[in-house]
Formats: sequence, C-alpha cells, structure tokens
Amino acid sequence: MPGENLTRDEARERARLLAVDGYDVALDVRSAVRPEEKTFRSVTTIRFRCSEPGAATFVDLVAPSVSSVVLNGRVLEPAAVFDGTRIALDGLAASNELVVDARCAYSHTGEGLHRFADPEDGEVYLYTQYEPADARRVFANFEQPDLKAPFTFSVTAPEPWTVLSNERAEPDSGTGGTWRFAPTKPISTYITAIAAGPYHMVNDVYSRTLPDGSVLEIPLGALCRKGLAKHFDTDEIFTVTKQGLDFFHDHFDYPYPFGKYDQAFVPEYNIGAMENPGLVTFREEAIFRGKVTQASYESRANVILHEMTHMWFGDLVTMRWWDDLWLKESFADFMGAFVLVEATRYRDGWITFANRRKAWAYRADQLPSTHPVTADIRDLQDAKLNFDGITYAKGASVLKQLVAYVGQEAFLEGARRYFKRHAYGNTVLADLLSVLEETSGRDMAEWSRAWLQTAGVNSLAPEVRYDAEGRIAELSVVQEAAASHPELRPHRVAVGLYRRGAGGALERYARAEADVAGARTTVAQLAGAEPPELILVNDEDLTYCKIRFDEASLATLRDRLGDIADPLARALCWSALWNLTRDGLMPAREYVGLVLRFAGAETDIGVLQSLHQQARTALDYAAPQWRQEGGRALAEGALRELRSAEPGSGHQLAWARFFAAVASSPSDLELLRELLDGTAGIDGLDIDQELRWTLLESLAAEGAAPEAVISAELARDDTASGKRHQVRCLAARPSPSVKAQAWVAVVESNALSNALVEATISGFDQPGHRDLLAPYSAKYFAAIERVWAERSIEIGMAIVQGLFPRYQDRQETVDAADGWLNAHTEAPPALRRLVSEARDDLARALRAQRCDAAAG
Repeated sequence: MPGENLTRDEARERARLLAVDGYDVALDVRSAVRPEEKTFRSVTTIRFRCSEPGAATFVDLVAPSVSSVVLNGRVLEPAAVFDGTRIALDGLAASNELVVDARCAYSHTGEGLHRFADPEDGEVYLYTQYEPADARRVFANFEQPDLKAPFTFSVTAPEPWTVLSNERAEPDSGTGGTWRFAPTKPISTYITAIAAGPYHMVNDVYSRTLPDGSVLEIPLGALCRKGLAKHFDTDEIFTVTKQGLDFFHDHFDYPYPFGKYDQAFVPEYNIGAMENPGLVTFREEAIFRGKVTQASYESRANVILHEMTHMWFGDLVTMRWWDDLWLKESFADFMGAFVLVEATRYRDGWITFANRRKAWAYRADQLPSTHPVTADIRDLQDAKLNFDGITYAKGASVLKQLVAYVGQEAFLEGARRYFKRHAYGNTVLADLLSVLEETSGRDMAEWSRAWLQTAGVNSLAPEVRYDAEGRIAELSVVQEAAASHPELRPHRVAVGLYRRGAGGALERYARAEADVAGARTTVAQLAGAEPPELILVNDEDLTYCKIRFDEASLATLRDRLGDIADPLARALCWSALWNLTRDGLMPAREYVGLVLRFAGAETDIGVLQSLHQQARTALDYAAPQWRQEGGRALAEGALRELRSAEPGSGHQLAWARFFAAVASSPSDLELLRELLDGTAGIDGLDIDQELRWTLLESLAAEGAAPEAVISAELARDDTASGKRHQVRCLAARPSPSVKAQAWVAVVESNALSNALVEATISGFDQPGHRDLLAPYSAKYFAAIERVWAERSIEIGMAIVQGLFPRYQDRQETVDAADGWLNAHTEAPPALRRLVSEARDDLARALRAQRCDAAAG
C-alpha cells in the first residue's frame, strides 16, 4: 500500500501544472470468463496541457505490467518510467498526448475492476469501484478529484453480455463485441464506471416538462445478477428514483446533467453505494431475498436518494481535495433524509436519522481520531479513513442545524447558486459559505468556525428552579464540552415540556425555541409553565448534541419511557439513555432493563432494531459476572415478545432475529432447531431462507450445528449469498481448530474475496468465544503491520478493524494496544488510527463495566 499513496502536496503541484482535455479509454475484458486469466488489456490516451513546458510530472497506474508508453510520439521504455504505481513523464510540451498500453489486474477485493463468478450458474460479472483512488487500477490517469475531464470509454467483452458505462452507448454499439460510449461531461476519475456481464436489466423512463417548455427525458435502468432477478422489486426502486428526481428538479433549478440514470446492484461490494453519474452502483444485499422490515425498505430508499444528491453535490460540483469531502457526503447524508421525508412514503426518516445516523456520529466524535468536519487530509490513506461518522452523519447533523439557522429557503437558494456558479468545477469551503451568506444575510464565518472547523460533541442539559407554587421559575440549558475539545458552540434548540395527558400518555404541553450559547442560556419563554414530568432538551432534534436529563426527568424515563406519545421524542430519549450508558453514567444492566420493559411497545421498527443491537452491546458494557444473567434475561424477554408480536409483522421478524442472536440455553437452542426443521412454528413467522441462515449461525456459534448440517444448508441455498452465510457459520463454530483455520484464511492468505473475508471475520469474532479467541490477541499485534503493508487498503482495514481483540476486555488488552502504538510511532498514520480507535472502544467498555459493577 505505501507505494500507492498520493499526498495532497503532490496533487496540488500536479494541478498547478496541468489541465486535462480528455481521456479515451479502451478496455478488453474478454479474458474475464477464463478463471486462469488474471489480467485484461487497458489502452488509455490522455490529452492534456502543461503550463510550464519542459516540466516533469507523473501519471497514476497500478498494474502488473505496461507494454508501451508513448508521449507526444516519443516512445518511452516502460521499465525505465513505470514503477508499478506511477509512470514518470518529463519534457512535457504545452499540449500533450500520452498513450499507455497496460495489462491491469482483475480484482477480488472490490477495488478497481472486480470480477465475480456466480457459484449458482458459473456466470461472470464485472463492475468498477474507485473511490477515492482506484481508477488507476483500470486505466492510466491523473488520479485526483480536481483534474476533471471528459472520458470516452470503449469496452470489448463477450457478445452476449450487457455492458454499461457513465454515458449512453453509441448506436449499434456491441456489434462485434465492442461497446462504445458517448463522451462524458467533465468529471473526476473516481466517479467513472463500467459494469459488464450477463446482468438482468429492467428499463423505465423519467419524463418532466422544464420551465422553458422543453421535455426532459431520462432513461432509467436497474440491473442485478440473473440469480437475483426473481427478488428484484424494480417498481419500488423506480418509484423512489422518480420521486427523488421530481424533488431535485423542483428545488435545485438545475436539470439532471448526466443523460441516463442506471442503478446497478452488484455482488461483493465493499460499501453501501457509489454515485457514479449515469451508473450508480449499490451493494446487492439491497435486493431482499427474504422478508425484511419496513426499516430495510426505508434504508434502501434513503441510499437511493443519498446517491442521487451526489449528482449535484459531488459529481456536478466536486471538492478540490479530500479535505472537503464533507462538501458532498454531509450534503448527501442530510438530503437523503430530507427528501425521504418530503417526497416519499417514508415519513419517519428523521426518526431514523436521530436514532441511527447520529449514533454513528456521536461514537466517531468521541474517538481519539475525531476531527473537524473539514478535515486535514494529508494523503489518500487519510482520505480512505475519512469516510466516517464525522464526514457523513455529523456533517449532515450540522447541516440540519444550519437549515434551522439560516432557514430552509435560504439554504436551498444557496445550493442553486452554488450549482450554477461552479458547474463541472471544483470547490472549497469558502465557495459554499459565500453563497449562503448571500442568501441568508448571515455572517457564516463564526458558524463555520464553531461547527465545521472544531471537533467534539457538546452535551446540553436542563437546569430548572421552581417557585413556591410549583411552577417553573427559571429553566436554563447548561452546555458542557469535553476537556479535549472545549468548544462551546451556538445551538438552535427546542425545549419541550411533557406530562401525563388525559389518556395516560406523556405528551408535550409547552415548547420554546432558543439560541443556546456559552455555558448557560436561560429559556425565558418557559417561565411560569406548569411543572413537567419530563424536560426534553433538543426536542425535534434541531441541533447536534448529547442530551442529558435532570433527575426528575430521568426518574420519569425509568418508569414511563414507553408512554411518550411522540415517536421522535421517544427515539431521542432512547438515544440519550444509550449515550449515558456508553459514557459510563448509567449502568449497562439498567439499560438492558429499560429495553426489556419498554422495547416491546416501541412502534418504530427502526428504533426497535437499534435497541436490539444496543442491548447486545450493553452486555459487553456490563460487569462480566452479570453477563450470563443479562443474556438469559434478554433471551427470555425476546422470546416473550416474539410470541406476543402481531403474526406476520415486521416487529415479529425483528424479535425473531433478536431471539436467535441472544439464545444460548438448551431450551432456546432446541426451539431454534425446531424452527429450522419445521417441527415447531410461531404463528405468522415465515422461516424463509435468510431467516434459516440466521437461526443456523446462532446454533453454529453455540456448537449445536456441525459442519454436515451447514453443508446441507448450502446445498439447499447454493448461491453467492448462501456461500457467504456458509463461510460465516463455519467460522462461528466454537472449536480451536476452526478458529485457527479462519485466522489463517484471512491473515495468512490472500485467496478469499473481500466478501468472504468479511464473512469469515464475522463468524470468527463471537462474543461468546472469549476463551477461544484469547490466543489471537498477541498474534493480532504481531501481524497487523505486515498485513497493512501487503494487502490492499480495503482488506487491510477489514482485518485491522475486524480482528482487534475487543472481546479480550481487560486492561491487559488496552495495555497491549498502547504498547503497540508506542512501539510503532512510524507506522502508517491510517493504521495507527484504526488501532487507536479500537483501543478507545475497548477502554470505554471497561469504564462502563466499572460503572455497572458499582451498581451491582
């Protein structure tokens, strides 16, 4: 990996020298159908100008070999100019033409041109994934976002295949096995794309009359592997797509600029989705093989809209360098939820945002690696790790606060001016702030300094004093910040007062908005109000903060959390209680008790599924001597709720999955076996193939599913998805030899694809296998530097994050991590960051365990 890095300083110098006029890229992937062939031919022609004739520069290319390099008709010796990652160029003219003929490698790690052979039918599928800098694995280029250019692609492939790229294919394309595509608009290298294979494809069209009377027609496509076609709900996908396009055309006043709009759901994808203009790619798990809850459909719709936002924020207007990654990701994360609520049937999107996205942000913002939303990105390894909870979820939360600060119309008008002013260009923070100042009339400098250029999360708590008659005499909001990040920010907040209504529910009876600044702000509007049972700071989730409670409100939540009528207010309270638990201010067993008491009445399915996940994590935060008792209580409660849930409902399915995850007693495991073999059933619960694998993994982890049973299940579901499940189940078995085999497969071999590495790690790392995993703590610290040096960054990240000994939760493991960090000060910063983050999570768990032990 180190030789593949690119620094910000190198990129700045190259951008100072060069302007790129265009690329012609010809790929020949006919070899993809032959497993023994590891490479494909890539011929790239780049036309570019140089502001200092005679200067030297370099082109990026990660490839096994280069056949020829021709610069302005001058033949360069490949061995003299190509080092495996770069081609050195000197003696540049004012106008240049470079032709590079190379053999590039097919990928099995999801980076570059990924090749996947479907075990179900043997068919081969290709797709590209580049962000932040893997286009250079497919063709020679200047791999940085601010050297935009038009791209003209041609692809030679087996004739029966479907081949797609960012732009439409030329007429009669594909004849003779070569597909030629129209030139793209000027775009960055990382959002160019190719998909090729026997994809199943469904077509539609979006039509809209523009203000000038012309009709805009956008061809729509949706594609997946043939084996998933029977599960492909394209009607729902196209509905959300059209609703999103309507919204953006209504509010952005800039027609979709990239011609067609294809959406490809591809196998073994490393991320959720990628915004390649004209050919958006998604993780194929977003095609549901079995029954899922409404939360899964909402999540997929959010991702579709997130990627669509990028057509404007990111593709049309792109950040100059990865420091300003937030200029696209924060906006897409915010707009995904905003459009979801405003334009689709998923009206509870802000509840999900408050409950799930902000949880990601709060965790990231309390790690030692936290950073301002506008980050300091020194190189590509930094950039890769910056696709994190700060850049996405905190940035989106900050934008939500910005909309409350400047007003929705001023925000959208600012976006409209931003697109028109910088179309097909690159921007920095100041470019956005200038248009927002124009449209809102506010000075954005101080807001930007406080929210975008400092790190850390504030906590807001109410402080209330009552008069002699019991009414509120004074209510203040107290703001605190961590010592490591002491910034006290300006917040626009709503404060809600809640008490028991006529029907017994906790309902809001008073509300006030206030601008909170400094350590204490009095909310004068609430003076004289009747005494509340619950004071909720940041009601309606306007700002980004951790909510704290006064003692009376906390007592109310302990007794009546499930009685809060408003689902968003209830979700905010759940989120606040989870933050108290993570911060070691509430015993983990108390949080588990709240879940057992109130989760059964939770109406929002996304919140319920979050509670299930957090309850399992709470067991890791509990005193070790209480874990077994807590696990039994969760299993009993989950089974009780499963049996009482509405038959066939999403809640029933969620409780079934949660029960399988926490089941461990002989009677629990026997019920799982009976559900699996059909000798027992629960009214309305459909044991489809995906749920079968969920039950089987739980049995495998408890030693109740031998290899023969797992193999039989694979025979029943001999598909790519089935193979991933089988690998996970095999690695989950509680056996020293199984763990040793899994370790070798992931750490000592590079044979597994990215998806199977992910599945193996998931099965290997079981919370109930602490003793079995103990020998791997020392092995982990001995191996990670070598792994980081030898493997691709994507696989390196998966191993370093996934195999950290988090279940060796004792001080000795924290000390071992500290010892490694102290002994490896010269290790790559990105590697040190991953170890530091995992170490911090473990130290947090130990603090929470001490809090829980004190309560026991």
